[in-house]
Amino acid sequence: MKKLKHEAELFKAALQAGIEYAEARGVVEFEPGDSASEKLLYIYRLLVHDKIIAPLPEDQVAEKTLRHRLSMWHAKNLAKITPG
Repeated sequence: MKKLKHEAELFKAALQAGIEYAEARGVVEFEPGDSASEKLLYIYRLLVHDKIIAPLPEDQVAEKTLRHRLSMWHAKNLAKITPG
């Protein structure tokens, strides 16, 4: 797994985008006390369910790989909307 440039910042933006996506769909309302790990897992499962990202094998579903996967999803979406 190759680390992305600015992956920490990408992850923060990806998590926020994922939260907005999930809440806009009306499937969840995150509480302020929900941990980033809980939100990450929920968003990952939702994106897989909606066939937006491909699922990982269950033995690879860990916070580190999910953070990377969500960051890659967000970076790809940014590339689609960013000219150049």
